[in-house]
Amino acid sequence: MTYEPLPRGKAPWDFSGITRDAHGVAHYDGLPDSMVAALRASVDEVPGKEAVVEVGGERLTYAELWERSARVAGGLREAGVERGDRVATLLPAGVDWVVGFLGALMAGAVAVPVNTRFAPPEVEYVLDDSGARYVYRPGEKLPDAAPYVVDDLTLDDVAVIFYTSGTTGFPKGAMTTHENLLSNIETVQRVSGMTPEEAAEARGLVSVPLFHVTGCSSQLLPQLTRGATTVIMPSFDVRTFLRVIGEERITSMTSVPAIYALAMRQPEFADLDVSAVRRVAYGGAPMAPAIVAQLKERFPHARLGNGFGLTETSSVATYLPHEWAADHAETVGFAAPVVDLALKDPDAAGVGELLVRAPNVVAGYWRKPEQTASTFVDGWLHTGDLARVDDDGLVHLVDRAKDMINRGGENVYSVEVENALAAAPGVAEVAVVGVPDDVMGEKVGAVVVPTSREEFDTQAVLDFLATRLADFKIPQFISVVDTPLPRNPGGKLLKRQLRETTAWGAPVRGK
Repeated sequence: MTYEPLPRGKAPWDFSGITRDAHGVAHYDGLPDSMVAALRASVDEVPGKEAVVEVGGERLTYAELWERSARVAGGLREAGVERGDRVATLLPAGVDWVVGFLGALMAGAVAVPVNTRFAPPEVEYVLDDSGARYVYRPGEKLPDAAPYVVDDLTLDDVAVIFYTSGTTGFPKGAMTTHENLLSNIETVQRVSGMTPEEAAEARGLVSVPLFHVTGCSSQLLPQLTRGATTVIMPSFDVRTFLRVIGEERITSMTSVPAIYALAMRQPEFADLDVSAVRRVAYGGAPMAPAIVAQLKERFPHARLGNGFGLTETSSVATYLPHEWAADHAETVGFAAPVVDLALKDPDAAGVGELLVRAPNVVAGYWRKPEQTASTFVDGWLHTGDLARVDDDGLVHLVDRAKDMINRGGENVYSVEVENALAAAPGVAEVAVVGVPDDVMGEKVGAVVVPTSREEFDTQAVLDFLATRLADFKIPQFISVVDTPLPRNPGGKLLKRQLRETTAWGAPVRGK
């Protein structure tokens, strides 16, 4: 089926240097031939500059990073790894993770980052499904031999297989090409508004997993190809997070809203030197306007931004820039410069399944032809997200298709309710799910993490929602909890887990 791309509205991006191919897909002009070529350019330009810093571990310059990675590539070749073979890593985030990842690319292999939070059966599934020829394991030395670098990789070659951190079933391997990665890198620079000079001087803190596209594709790789410094936390601890921001003079960081809210609640935040921070990005969940306001106040020199994407889009598909962040926190921004959006079967309210066409959309799912054929159709990625796009071109995520609540025949979009709740007094974090009901089929339930349990007023929240939502969309059940909501490594809420574990108690309203 043919879809017409939606208008871009007021998208403020730089659209220069973009050419459409015969299929209508927009591509950035002048990309390097591969990720390896892009890294080589940084090494040639700033060989003595710090490239990668592991918190509590090693620090490597660009020259050292190249040498170590090339020796890993040589070791892989000696171990029998050939071009196109898959090389998986079970390592924690850090210098060895980066060296192993780049070494696989230099060997002409396909890197397979494995989610270290997977249960053992899931890990074994990924290793078996990918057909990994070599696996980096904790406690084992990386392969090492004379340096080796494949120098004829192309944009169409598969570079990485990122396995989706889905909430149901076994994960799927998204075949991510060198062009996918490099397109996302260019998008990150354009939507962030960084000049090349600013990007080169950046010190980016990676506090999210590297096995996910947010940490790898939108933080590590853009920084390495711009000659910046990447500071990596092997595991997250809020006090370490705050300490590193000051000690390492961090200029940019990306995390989920819950982490920023947690960090700003720490007593030591008041004494933190944040004068170097120039970019604070977030994603994976709606950001409460109150937290956006807090971020602007607590990081006074920083530009904010909300990114949205999927494993299948190599990370960024849309972005909400600083100038729009406070007044449009309920949206995920505008389509990225080379991204076309369309809506499948929109209803009377303009809500339909979000489709994406772009050079950062992956080549399909590894060894899953049927799922590839049903998800990637005629050049369009069918995301499974329900959305509407307003006249300004801002994307409003309404729900995952499978998370829509059917309340007695009325469709309730959980993300719409979450966005309204995120702006309510005393709400720090929220998830909305369907609660089984014998009469209505489902009723609306909300799990809320308050900014302060002592000061949280359920009735005040309900009164607030009554001015913003239709009556049937207002939750009948509200569960107040003290711990952060469960999320997958990409920051997506684990709603199935919430449905199964939440004790709802008595309804807070009878309708």
